[in-house]
Amino acid sequence: MSSVADPASPSCESKPGFQQLFEPESSTFTYLLWDVDSKDAIIVDPVDLTVGRDLELVQNLGLKLKYGINTHAHADHITGTWLLKQKVPGLQSAISTSSKAIADVHLAPGDKIVFGERYLTCRATPGHTAGCMSYIANDESFVLTGDALLIDGCGRTDFQGGSAETLYDSVHQQIFSLPNACIVYPAHDYKGHTSSTVGKEKENNPRLGQGKTKDQYVEIMANLDLAYPKKIDVAVPANMRCGAPDVE
Repeated sequence: MSSVADPASPSCESKPGFQQLFEPESSTFTYLLWDVDSKDAIIVDPVDLTVGRDLELVQNLGLKLKYGINTHAHADHITGTWLLKQKVPGLQSAISTSSKAIADVHLAPGDKIVFGERYLTCRATPGHTAGCMSYIANDESFVLTGDALLIDGCGRTDFQGGSAETLYDSVHQQIFSLPNACIVYPAHDYKGHTSSTVGKEKENNPRLGQGKTKDQYVEIMANLDLAYPKKIDVAVPANMRCGAPDVE
């Protein structure tokens, strides 16, 4: 069904120009992408706790880190983008305009994030939060879905301007419209999965796949009875500042 490993320490995926990384406290995946010729690189959804690890990898690979990008303002961890900006001269932070978060670059649907000869195309996928954005490889071989689409699941829709109806439309129109072979790389996983595909999620996802109607999905999300995120009151304000400390 999907790539599976130890939930506490999944065997993250690696290939030329691509490294998946995992932060266990929040079960967050960070993605380091680069152009193998120019060494221009970007990092997506960095976590403050693992910035040292990420920078060591960047240095070891001889990369030139251009952008620190977030799929949305996370509620379960503080982004590492601000810390990266302190360590990497010229690094620019980026997030969707609709997130209303502070960043050097605000992204709109259709924008391209260019690094060397490669780029990611931005697609708005709100519903988990109002500002969620997914990033699609230039050849549509993979998509970074943030919390919009998880493996066999999706992000919750009961806070931060979330909407089950909106998320259903986002996933079906913006992600399920990609080729079935397109690899799905989410921002989180709690069961040891590392990736799936669009085709597998359309067929097997118990919330958004299996032919579920919007009404069925909305009912599922309304009855999840999820606990309040432990770090939300600290993480969201910090992430609206791009991870910068509160100076007040």
